[in-house]
Amino acid sequence: MIAADPTLIGPSVNWFALSPLLVLLGAALVLLVVGALAPRWPRHLYALFAAATGLATMILCFFLWHDISAHGITTLVGGTLRFDDFSLFVTITISASIVLVAFVTDDYLRREDLEGPEVYALYLLAAIGGVVMGSANDLIVLFLGLEILSISMYVMAASHRKRIESQEAGIKYFILGGFSSAFFLYGIALVYGTAGSTNFTEIVSSFNTTVPAVRHDAFILAGVGMLLVGLGFKVAAVPFHFWAPDVYEGAPTPVTSFMASVGKVAAFAAMLRVLLFALPHWRDDYRPIIWVLAVLTVVVGSVMAVVQTNVKRMLAFSSISHAGFILIGVEAAAHRAGQPEGGDGASSALLYVLLYSVLVIGTFSVVAMVGRTGDSATDLASFRGLAKSHPLIASAMTVLLLAQAGVPLTSGFVAKFGVIQAAVEEHSYAIAIIAMVASVIAAFLYLRIMVSMWVSEPEAGDDAREAVRVPLWTGIALSLSVGFTLFVGFFPGWLIDAAKAATVTRPTRP
Repeated sequence: MIAADPTLIGPSVNWFALSPLLVLLGAALVLLVVGALAPRWPRHLYALFAAATGLATMILCFFLWHDISAHGITTLVGGTLRFDDFSLFVTITISASIVLVAFVTDDYLRREDLEGPEVYALYLLAAIGGVVMGSANDLIVLFLGLEILSISMYVMAASHRKRIESQEAGIKYFILGGFSSAFFLYGIALVYGTAGSTNFTEIVSSFNTTVPAVRHDAFILAGVGMLLVGLGFKVAAVPFHFWAPDVYEGAPTPVTSFMASVGKVAAFAAMLRVLLFALPHWRDDYRPIIWVLAVLTVVVGSVMAVVQTNVKRMLAFSSISHAGFILIGVEAAAHRAGQPEGGDGASSALLYVLLYSVLVIGTFSVVAMVGRTGDSATDLASFRGLAKSHPLIASAMTVLLLAQAGVPLTSGFVAKFGVIQAAVEEHSYAIAIIAMVASVIAAFLYLRIMVSMWVSEPEAGDDAREAVRVPLWTGIALSLSVGFTLFVGFFPGWLIDAAKAATVTRPTRP
Protein backbone atom coordinates (compact mmCIF):
# COMPACT_ATOMS: atom_id res chain seq x y z
CA MET A 1 0.00 0.00 0.00
CA ILE A 2 1.35 3.44 -0.91
CA ALA A 3 1.72 5.74 2.09
CA ALA A 4 0.18 9.19 1.97
CA ASP A 5 2.57 12.09 1.45
CA PRO A 6 2.68 14.00 4.78
CA THR A 7 3.69 17.20 2.98
CA LEU A 8 0.47 17.23 0.94
CA ILE A 9 -1.95 19.48 2.78
CA GLY A 10 -5.28 20.17 1.18
CA PRO A 11 -7.22 23.41 1.58
CA SER A 12 -9.51 23.85 4.54
CA VAL A 13 -13.19 23.53 3.69
CA ASN A 14 -16.00 25.56 5.24
CA TRP A 15 -18.81 23.06 4.76
CA PHE A 16 -21.50 25.38 6.06
CA ALA A 17 -20.57 28.06 3.52
CA LEU A 18 -20.71 25.42 0.78
CA SER A 19 -24.07 24.05 1.98
CA PRO A 20 -26.16 25.56 -0.88
CA LEU A 21 -23.99 23.76 -3.44
CA LEU A 22 -24.09 20.55 -1.42
CA VAL A 23 -27.89 20.64 -1.16
CA LEU A 24 -28.24 21.12 -4.92
CA LEU A 25 -25.75 18.34 -5.65
CA GLY A 26 -27.30 15.92 -3.17
CA ALA A 27 -30.80 16.51 -4.52
CA ALA A 28 -29.63 16.01 -8.12
CA LEU A 29 -27.98 12.70 -7.18
CA VAL A 30 -31.11 11.56 -5.36
CA LEU A 31 -33.24 12.27 -8.43
CA LEU A 32 -30.85 10.41 -10.72
CA VAL A 33 -30.18 7.40 -8.51
CA VAL A 34 -33.63 6.95 -7.04
CA GLY A 35 -35.25 7.67 -10.40
CA ALA A 36 -33.15 4.92 -11.98
CA LEU A 37 -33.36 2.25 -9.25
CA ALA A 38 -36.62 2.81 -7.41
CA PRO A 39 -40.17 2.40 -8.72
CA ARG A 40 -41.42 5.46 -10.56
CA TRP A 41 -42.65 8.22 -8.26
CA PRO A 42 -45.93 10.00 -8.83
CA ARG A 43 -44.79 12.61 -11.31
CA HIS A 44 -45.74 15.65 -9.26
CA LEU A 45 -43.32 14.51 -6.53
CA TYR A 46 -40.34 15.13 -8.82
CA ALA A 47 -41.39 18.75 -9.20
CA LEU A 48 -42.12 19.16 -5.50
CA PHE A 49 -38.74 17.67 -4.63
CA ALA A 50 -36.92 20.04 -6.99
CA ALA A 51 -38.92 23.03 -5.73
CA ALA A 52 -38.25 22.04 -2.11
CA THR A 53 -34.54 21.86 -2.93
CA GLY A 54 -34.62 25.38 -4.35
CA LEU A 55 -36.52 26.63 -1.31
CA ALA A 56 -34.09 24.93 1.10
CA THR A 57 -31.17 26.51 -0.75
CA MET A 58 -32.77 29.94 -0.43
CA ILE A 59 -33.31 29.49 3.31
CA LEU A 60 -29.67 28.44 3.78
CA CYS A 61 -28.57 31.56 1.91
CA PHE A 62 -30.43 33.81 4.34
CA PHE A 63 -28.63 32.18 7.26
CA LEU A 64 -25.32 32.53 5.44
CA TRP A 65 -26.05 36.19 4.69
CA HIS A 66 -26.39 36.76 8.42
CA ASP A 67 -23.07 34.97 8.94
CA ILE A 68 -21.35 37.28 6.44
CA SER A 69 -22.91 40.34 8.08
CA ALA A 70 -21.53 39.20 11.43
CA HIS A 71 -18.06 37.96 10.41
CA GLY A 72 -17.31 39.49 7.00
CA ILE A 73 -16.57 37.99 3.59
CA THR A 74 -13.92 35.37 2.90
CA THR A 75 -12.72 32.91 0.27
CA LEU A 76 -13.35 29.17 0.17
CA VAL A 77 -11.49 26.06 -1.01
CA GLY A 78 -8.04 27.53 -1.34
CA GLY A 79 -9.20 30.92 -2.54
CA THR A 80 -11.07 29.61 -5.60
CA LEU A 81 -14.56 30.70 -4.45
CA ARG A 82 -15.69 33.92 -2.82
CA PHE A 83 -18.09 33.77 0.10
CA ASP A 84 -19.74 37.17 -0.04
CA ASP A 85 -23.10 38.92 -0.41
CA PHE A 86 -22.76 38.96 -4.20
CA SER A 87 -22.55 35.17 -4.45
CA LEU A 88 -25.47 34.70 -2.06
CA PHE A 89 -27.63 37.16 -4.03
CA VAL A 90 -26.91 35.17 -7.20
CA THR A 91 -27.65 31.88 -5.41
CA ILE A 92 -30.98 33.17 -4.08
CA THR A 93 -31.98 34.33 -7.57
CA ILE A 94 -31.14 30.96 -9.12
CA SER A 95 -32.92 29.08 -6.32
CA ALA A 96 -36.10 31.14 -6.77
CA SER A 97 -36.00 30.40 -10.50
CA ILE A 98 -35.76 26.65 -9.78
CA VAL A 99 -38.90 26.79 -7.63
CA LEU A 100 -40.96 28.55 -10.31
CA VAL A 101 -39.64 26.54 -13.26
CA ALA A 102 -40.20 23.23 -11.43
CA PHE A 103 -43.89 24.03 -11.01
CA VAL A 104 -44.31 24.87 -14.70
CA THR A 105 -42.31 21.82 -15.82
CA ASP A 106 -44.45 19.34 -13.89
CA ASP A 107 -47.63 20.16 -15.80
CA TYR A 108 -45.72 20.42 -19.09
CA LEU A 109 -44.12 16.96 -18.81
CA ARG A 110 -47.40 15.32 -17.86
CA ARG A 111 -49.17 16.94 -20.81
CA GLU A 112 -46.42 15.88 -23.22
CA ASP A 113 -46.19 12.37 -21.67
CA LEU A 114 -42.46 12.66 -20.98
CA GLU A 115 -40.34 11.23 -18.20
CA GLY A 116 -39.67 13.48 -15.23
CA PRO A 117 -36.61 12.96 -13.01
CA GLU A 118 -33.88 13.63 -15.59
CA VAL A 119 -35.09 17.14 -16.41
CA TYR A 120 -35.29 18.16 -12.76
CA ALA A 121 -31.84 16.72 -12.08
CA LEU A 122 -30.49 18.76 -14.99
CA TYR A 123 -32.12 21.88 -13.54
CA LEU A 124 -30.28 21.32 -10.28
CA LEU A 125 -26.97 20.52 -11.98
CA ALA A 126 -27.26 23.63 -14.15
CA ALA A 127 -28.00 25.62 -10.99
CA ILE A 128 -24.75 24.29 -9.46
CA GLY A 129 -22.86 25.59 -12.48
CA GLY A 130 -24.59 28.95 -12.17
CA VAL A 131 -23.81 29.25 -8.45
CA VAL A 132 -20.16 28.39 -9.10
CA MET A 133 -20.00 31.05 -11.82
CA GLY A 134 -21.44 33.65 -9.45
CA SER A 135 -19.03 32.66 -6.66
CA ALA A 136 -15.86 32.03 -8.67
CA ASN A 137 -12.60 33.69 -7.64
CA ASP A 138 -10.57 31.83 -10.26
CA LEU A 139 -10.91 31.70 -14.03
CA ILE A 140 -10.51 27.91 -14.17
CA VAL A 141 -13.24 27.40 -11.58
CA LEU A 142 -15.44 29.86 -13.46
CA PHE A 143 -14.89 27.86 -16.65
CA LEU A 144 -15.86 24.64 -14.85
CA GLY A 145 -19.06 26.26 -13.65
CA LEU A 146 -19.73 27.55 -17.16
CA GLU A 147 -19.37 24.07 -18.64
CA ILE A 148 -21.57 22.44 -15.99
CA LEU A 149 -24.27 24.99 -16.76
CA SER A 150 -23.84 24.78 -20.52
CA ILE A 151 -23.78 20.99 -20.88
CA SER A 152 -26.91 20.69 -18.76
CA MET A 153 -28.67 23.23 -20.96
CA TYR A 154 -27.57 21.52 -24.18
CA VAL A 155 -29.25 18.32 -23.01
CA MET A 156 -32.36 20.11 -21.73
CA ALA A 157 -32.83 21.96 -25.01
CA ALA A 158 -33.00 18.60 -26.82
CA SER A 159 -34.98 16.80 -24.10
CA HIS A 160 -38.34 16.76 -25.94
CA ARG A 161 -37.69 13.60 -27.92
CA LYS A 162 -41.02 13.82 -29.76
CA ARG A 163 -40.26 17.18 -31.42
CA ILE A 164 -37.64 17.47 -34.15
CA GLU A 165 -37.39 21.20 -33.36
CA SER A 166 -36.13 20.34 -29.89
CA GLN A 167 -33.42 18.08 -31.27
CA GLU A 168 -32.38 20.80 -33.71
CA ALA A 169 -32.25 23.38 -30.92
CA GLY A 170 -30.01 21.15 -28.82
CA ILE A 171 -27.58 20.54 -31.70
CA LYS A 172 -27.37 24.25 -32.60
CA TYR A 173 -26.84 25.26 -28.99
CA PHE A 174 -24.18 22.58 -28.51
CA ILE A 175 -22.16 23.46 -31.62
CA LEU A 176 -22.22 27.23 -31.11
CA GLY A 177 -21.72 26.85 -27.36
CA GLY A 178 -18.61 24.77 -28.00
CA PHE A 179 -17.14 27.60 -30.08
CA SER A 180 -17.88 30.15 -27.36
CA SER A 181 -16.31 27.93 -24.69
CA ALA A 182 -13.18 27.65 -26.82
CA PHE A 183 -12.94 31.44 -27.05
CA PHE A 184 -13.39 31.73 -23.30
CA LEU A 185 -10.72 29.10 -22.59
CA TYR A 186 -8.26 30.76 -24.97
CA GLY A 187 -8.90 34.05 -23.16
CA ILE A 188 -8.06 32.36 -19.86
CA ALA A 189 -4.79 31.10 -21.37
CA LEU A 190 -3.80 34.59 -22.53
CA VAL A 191 -4.60 36.15 -19.16
CA TYR A 192 -2.66 33.41 -17.40
CA GLY A 193 0.28 33.91 -19.72
CA THR A 194 0.37 37.59 -18.81
CA ALA A 195 -0.46 37.53 -15.10
CA GLY A 196 1.02 34.14 -14.18
CA SER A 197 -2.16 33.07 -12.38
CA THR A 198 -5.86 32.45 -12.94
CA ASN A 199 -6.85 33.52 -9.40
CA PHE A 200 -8.60 36.89 -9.38
CA THR A 201 -6.74 38.15 -6.31
CA GLU A 202 -3.38 37.12 -7.68
CA ILE A 203 -4.14 38.62 -11.11
CA VAL A 204 -4.84 42.00 -9.51
CA SER A 205 -1.73 41.67 -7.34
CA SER A 206 0.38 40.82 -10.38
CA PHE A 207 -0.80 43.91 -12.23
CA ASN A 208 -0.19 46.06 -9.15
CA THR A 209 3.45 44.97 -8.89
CA THR A 210 4.95 43.75 -12.15
CA VAL A 211 2.86 45.14 -14.98
CA PRO A 212 3.83 48.81 -14.58
CA ALA A 213 7.48 47.85 -15.24
CA VAL A 214 6.89 45.41 -18.10
CA ARG A 215 3.64 45.85 -20.02
CA HIS A 216 2.12 43.12 -22.19
CA ASP A 217 -0.92 45.03 -23.41
CA ALA A 218 -1.47 43.00 -26.56
CA PHE A 219 -1.74 39.67 -24.74
CA ILE A 220 -3.95 40.86 -21.90
CA LEU A 221 -6.25 42.84 -24.18
CA ALA A 222 -6.60 39.85 -26.51
CA GLY A 223 -7.42 37.72 -23.46
CA VAL A 224 -10.06 40.18 -22.27
CA GLY A 225 -11.56 40.21 -25.76
CA MET A 226 -11.76 36.40 -25.84
CA LEU A 227 -13.40 36.33 -22.40
CA LEU A 228 -15.99 38.87 -23.55
CA VAL A 229 -16.77 36.76 -26.63
CA GLY A 230 -17.41 33.70 -24.47
CA LEU A 231 -19.56 35.56 -21.96
CA GLY A 232 -21.29 37.58 -24.69
CA PHE A 233 -22.52 34.32 -26.22
CA LYS A 234 -23.97 33.16 -22.91
CA VAL A 235 -25.93 36.38 -22.38
CA ALA A 236 -26.99 36.46 -26.08
CA ALA A 237 -25.42 39.87 -26.68
CA VAL A 238 -25.31 41.12 -30.27
CA PRO A 239 -23.47 39.98 -32.43
CA PHE A 240 -23.26 36.69 -30.49
CA HIS A 241 -27.04 36.25 -30.33
CA PHE A 242 -27.77 34.15 -33.42
CA TRP A 243 -28.42 30.98 -31.44
CA ALA A 244 -31.05 32.45 -29.15
CA PRO A 245 -34.18 32.72 -31.37
CA ASP A 246 -33.86 29.19 -32.79
CA VAL A 247 -32.98 27.60 -29.45
CA TYR A 248 -35.69 29.46 -27.54
CA GLU A 249 -38.29 28.43 -30.13
CA GLY A 250 -37.24 24.79 -30.38
CA ALA A 251 -36.51 23.97 -26.73
CA PRO A 252 -39.33 22.84 -24.42
CA THR A 253 -41.01 26.00 -23.14
CA PRO A 254 -40.13 25.50 -19.43
CA VAL A 255 -36.50 24.90 -20.47
CA THR A 256 -36.63 28.12 -22.50
CA SER A 257 -37.70 30.02 -19.39
CA PHE A 258 -34.89 28.38 -17.42
CA MET A 259 -32.31 29.41 -20.03
CA ALA A 260 -33.65 32.96 -20.13
CA SER A 261 -33.53 33.27 -16.34
CA VAL A 262 -30.79 31.14 -14.79
CA GLY A 263 -28.57 31.32 -17.87
CA LYS A 264 -28.58 35.12 -17.83
CA VAL A 265 -28.14 35.34 -14.06
CA ALA A 266 -25.05 33.11 -14.13
CA ALA A 267 -23.49 34.70 -17.21
CA PHE A 268 -23.91 38.29 -16.02
CA ALA A 269 -22.68 37.37 -12.54
CA ALA A 270 -19.59 35.86 -14.14
CA MET A 271 -19.12 38.94 -16.33
CA LEU A 272 -19.26 41.23 -13.32
CA ARG A 273 -16.84 38.98 -11.42
CA VAL A 274 -14.28 38.94 -14.23
CA LEU A 275 -14.43 42.61 -15.16
CA LEU A 276 -14.73 44.14 -11.70
CA PHE A 277 -12.81 41.69 -9.52
CA ALA A 278 -10.13 40.26 -11.83
CA LEU A 279 -9.45 42.94 -14.44
CA PRO A 280 -10.23 46.35 -12.93
CA HIS A 281 -6.93 47.80 -14.20
CA TRP A 282 -8.12 47.49 -17.78
CA ARG A 283 -11.52 49.15 -17.36
CA ASP A 284 -10.65 51.98 -19.76
CA ASP A 285 -9.88 49.38 -22.44
CA TYR A 286 -12.92 47.09 -22.13
CA ARG A 287 -15.52 49.72 -21.20
CA PRO A 288 -15.91 51.00 -24.79
CA ILE A 289 -16.46 47.41 -25.93
CA ILE A 290 -19.20 46.96 -23.32
CA TRP A 291 -20.73 50.27 -24.48
CA VAL A 292 -20.90 49.10 -28.10
CA LEU A 293 -22.25 45.66 -27.14
CA ALA A 294 -24.95 47.25 -24.97
CA VAL A 295 -26.11 49.63 -27.71
CA LEU A 296 -26.13 46.96 -30.41
CA THR A 297 -27.92 44.46 -28.16
CA VAL A 298 -30.67 46.75 -26.94
CA VAL A 299 -31.37 48.19 -30.43
CA VAL A 300 -31.16 44.97 -32.48
CA GLY A 301 -33.14 43.00 -29.90
CA SER A 302 -35.95 45.58 -29.81
CA VAL A 303 -36.17 46.08 -33.57
CA MET A 304 -36.03 42.39 -34.48
CA ALA A 305 -38.61 41.47 -31.85
CA VAL A 306 -41.37 43.58 -33.41
CA VAL A 307 -41.17 41.86 -36.81
CA GLN A 308 -41.62 38.31 -35.49
CA THR A 309 -44.89 36.36 -35.63
CA ASN A 310 -43.99 33.51 -33.26
CA VAL A 311 -44.35 34.52 -29.62
CA LYS A 312 -41.38 32.41 -28.48
CA ARG A 313 -39.17 34.11 -31.06
CA MET A 314 -40.61 37.48 -30.00
CA LEU A 315 -39.66 36.78 -26.41
CA ALA A 316 -36.25 35.50 -27.53
CA PHE A 317 -35.44 38.84 -29.16
CA SER A 318 -37.04 40.57 -26.18
CA SER A 319 -34.61 38.63 -23.98
CA ILE A 320 -31.76 39.90 -26.14
CA SER A 321 -33.02 43.46 -25.65
CA HIS A 322 -33.16 42.94 -21.88
CA ALA A 323 -29.58 41.65 -22.00
CA GLY A 324 -28.69 44.99 -23.57
CA PHE A 325 -30.26 46.83 -20.64
CA ILE A 326 -28.28 44.73 -18.18
CA LEU A 327 -25.13 45.48 -20.17
CA ILE A 328 -25.87 49.17 -19.59
CA GLY A 329 -25.58 48.45 -15.87
CA VAL A 330 -22.35 46.55 -16.48
CA GLU A 331 -20.97 49.49 -18.47
CA ALA A 332 -21.84 51.85 -15.63
CA ALA A 333 -20.14 49.53 -13.15
CA ALA A 334 -17.01 49.41 -15.33
CA HIS A 335 -16.47 53.14 -14.79
CA ARG A 336 -15.54 52.45 -11.16
CA ALA A 337 -14.04 48.96 -11.40
CA GLY A 338 -11.50 48.47 -8.62
CA GLN A 339 -12.50 51.62 -6.73
CA PRO A 340 -13.79 51.57 -3.12
CA GLU A 341 -17.00 53.36 -4.15
CA GLY A 342 -18.42 51.15 -6.85
CA GLY A 343 -21.50 53.19 -7.71
CA ASP A 344 -24.88 51.73 -8.61
CA GLY A 345 -23.95 49.99 -11.86
CA ALA A 346 -23.29 46.52 -10.47
CA SER A 347 -26.26 46.62 -8.07
CA SER A 348 -28.63 47.76 -10.84
CA ALA A 349 -27.45 44.90 -13.08
CA LEU A 350 -27.92 42.35 -10.27
CA LEU A 351 -31.36 43.72 -9.47
CA TYR A 352 -32.32 43.57 -13.15
CA VAL A 353 -31.41 39.90 -13.57
CA LEU A 354 -33.43 38.98 -10.47
CA LEU A 355 -36.54 40.87 -11.54
CA TYR A 356 -36.27 39.72 -15.15
CA SER A 357 -35.91 36.08 -14.06
CA VAL A 358 -39.28 36.17 -12.32
CA LEU A 359 -40.86 38.08 -15.20
CA VAL A 360 -39.66 35.76 -17.94
CA ILE A 361 -40.62 32.56 -16.11
CA GLY A 362 -44.14 33.88 -15.55
CA THR A 363 -44.41 34.94 -19.19
CA PHE A 364 -43.25 31.60 -20.53
CA SER A 365 -45.62 29.77 -18.16
CA VAL A 366 -48.49 31.35 -20.12
CA VAL A 367 -46.77 30.42 -23.40
CA ALA A 368 -46.48 26.83 -22.15
CA MET A 369 -50.22 26.68 -21.49
CA VAL A 370 -51.17 28.26 -24.81
CA GLY A 371 -48.73 25.97 -26.65
CA ARG A 372 -51.12 23.06 -25.98
CA THR A 373 -50.13 19.44 -26.58
CA GLY A 374 -47.12 19.28 -28.84
CA ASP A 375 -45.81 22.67 -27.66
CA SER A 376 -46.14 24.06 -31.17
CA ALA A 377 -49.07 26.51 -30.95
CA THR A 378 -46.92 29.51 -30.08
CA ASP A 379 -47.74 31.89 -32.92
CA LEU A 380 -49.77 35.07 -32.35
CA ALA A 381 -52.91 33.42 -33.69
CA SER A 382 -52.78 30.87 -30.86
CA PHE A 383 -53.28 33.71 -28.34
CA ARG A 384 -56.34 35.01 -30.18
CA GLY A 385 -59.37 35.19 -27.91
CA LEU A 386 -57.49 34.14 -24.76
CA ALA A 387 -59.10 37.00 -22.80
CA LYS A 388 -62.58 35.61 -23.50
CA SER A 389 -61.84 32.02 -22.59
CA HIS A 390 -59.40 32.67 -19.73
CA PRO A 391 -59.60 36.31 -18.60
CA LEU A 392 -57.43 35.77 -15.51
CA ILE A 393 -54.61 34.21 -17.55
CA ALA A 394 -54.82 37.02 -20.10
CA SER A 395 -54.77 39.59 -17.28
CA ALA A 396 -51.71 37.97 -15.72
CA MET A 397 -49.94 37.89 -19.09
CA THR A 398 -50.80 41.54 -19.62
CA VAL A 399 -49.25 42.52 -16.29
CA LEU A 400 -46.06 40.62 -17.12
CA LEU A 401 -45.85 42.13 -20.61
CA LEU A 402 -46.38 45.64 -19.26
CA ALA A 403 -43.63 44.98 -16.74
CA GLN A 404 -41.26 43.88 -19.49
CA ALA A 405 -42.12 47.10 -21.32
CA GLY A 406 -41.11 49.06 -18.22
CA VAL A 407 -44.51 50.48 -17.24
CA PRO A 408 -44.46 52.25 -13.81
CA LEU A 409 -45.68 50.40 -10.71
CA THR A 410 -44.20 47.14 -11.98
CA SER A 411 -40.86 45.49 -11.29
CA GLY A 412 -39.82 46.02 -14.91
CA PHE A 413 -39.93 49.79 -14.42
CA VAL A 414 -37.76 49.47 -11.32
CA ALA A 415 -35.24 47.37 -13.25
CA LYS A 416 -35.00 49.65 -16.29
CA PHE A 417 -34.99 52.83 -14.25
CA GLY A 418 -32.14 51.44 -12.14
CA VAL A 419 -29.75 50.73 -15.02
CA ILE A 420 -30.57 53.99 -16.82
CA GLN A 421 -30.06 55.96 -13.61
CA ALA A 422 -26.71 54.21 -13.08
CA ALA A 423 -25.66 55.20 -16.61
CA VAL A 424 -26.69 58.81 -16.05
CA GLU A 425 -24.72 58.94 -12.79
CA GLU A 426 -21.60 57.99 -14.80
CA HIS A 427 -22.45 60.65 -17.43
CA SER A 428 -23.20 58.01 -20.09
CA TYR A 429 -26.07 60.10 -21.40
CA ALA A 430 -25.99 58.77 -24.95
CA ILE A 431 -26.47 55.15 -23.96
CA ALA A 432 -29.27 56.12 -21.56
CA ILE A 433 -31.15 57.95 -24.33
CA ILE A 434 -30.67 55.07 -26.77
CA ALA A 435 -32.00 52.63 -24.17
CA MET A 436 -35.14 54.70 -23.58
CA VAL A 437 -35.85 54.94 -27.31
CA ALA A 438 -35.31 51.19 -27.72
CA SER A 439 -37.69 50.57 -24.82
CA VAL A 440 -40.40 52.49 -26.65
CA ILE A 441 -39.79 50.40 -29.78
CA ALA A 442 -39.96 47.15 -27.78
CA ALA A 443 -43.26 48.22 -26.23
CA PHE A 444 -44.88 47.64 -29.64
CA LEU A 445 -43.93 43.96 -29.38
CA TYR A 446 -45.77 43.52 -26.10
CA LEU A 447 -48.71 45.51 -27.44
CA ARG A 448 -49.05 43.07 -30.36
CA ILE A 449 -49.43 40.13 -27.98
CA MET A 450 -51.94 42.02 -25.83
CA VAL A 451 -53.98 42.99 -28.89
CA SER A 452 -54.09 39.36 -29.96
CA MET A 453 -55.40 38.32 -26.54
CA TRP A 454 -57.90 41.12 -25.91
CA VAL A 455 -58.95 42.63 -29.26
CA SER A 456 -58.55 40.10 -32.10
CA GLU A 457 -61.79 38.38 -33.02
CA PRO A 458 -61.99 34.57 -33.36
CA GLU A 459 -61.62 33.24 -36.86
CA ALA A 460 -62.89 30.15 -38.64
CA GLY A 461 -61.32 27.02 -37.19
CA ASP A 462 -60.49 28.49 -33.79
CA ASP A 463 -63.23 26.40 -32.16
CA ALA A 464 -61.56 23.22 -33.39
CA ARG A 465 -58.34 23.96 -31.52
CA GLU A 466 -57.49 22.16 -28.31
CA ALA A 467 -58.72 24.13 -25.31
CA VAL A 468 -56.13 25.90 -23.16
CA ARG A 469 -55.84 24.16 -19.81
CA VAL A 470 -54.73 25.90 -16.61
CA PRO A 471 -52.98 23.27 -14.46
CA LEU A 472 -52.66 23.84 -10.72
CA TRP A 473 -48.91 24.16 -10.35
CA THR A 474 -48.47 26.33 -13.43
CA GLY A 475 -51.22 28.58 -12.09
CA ILE A 476 -49.36 28.84 -8.77
CA ALA A 477 -46.10 29.75 -10.52
CA LEU A 478 -47.89 32.37 -12.61
CA SER A 479 -49.60 33.83 -9.53
CA LEU A 480 -46.28 34.06 -7.67
CA SER A 481 -44.64 35.78 -10.65
CA VAL A 482 -47.43 38.34 -11.03
CA GLY A 483 -47.65 38.94 -7.29
CA PHE A 484 -43.91 39.51 -7.01
CA THR A 485 -43.93 41.78 -10.07
CA LEU A 486 -46.61 44.04 -8.63
CA PHE A 487 -45.29 43.97 -5.06
CA VAL A 488 -41.82 45.08 -6.12
CA GLY A 489 -43.38 47.69 -8.40
CA PHE A 490 -45.15 49.28 -5.43
CA PHE A 491 -42.50 48.59 -2.76
CA PRO A 492 -39.08 48.38 -4.44
CA GLY A 493 -36.93 49.85 -1.67
CA TRP A 494 -36.15 46.67 0.24
CA LEU A 495 -34.92 44.83 -2.85
CA ILE A 496 -32.89 47.80 -4.11
CA ASP A 497 -31.17 47.97 -0.71
CA ALA A 498 -30.44 44.23 -0.84
CA ALA A 499 -28.87 44.54 -4.30
CA LYS A 500 -26.73 47.46 -3.14
CA ALA A 501 -25.63 45.52 -0.05
CA ALA A 502 -24.61 42.62 -2.31
CA THR A 503 -22.17 44.83 -4.22
CA VAL A 504 -20.62 46.85 -1.39
CA THR A 505 -16.84 46.48 -1.34
CA ARG A 506 -15.68 45.15 2.04
CA PRO A 507 -12.35 43.80 3.27
CA THR A 508 -11.83 40.05 3.07
CA ARG A 509 -11.20 38.22 6.33
CA PRO A 510 -8.57 35.44 6.39
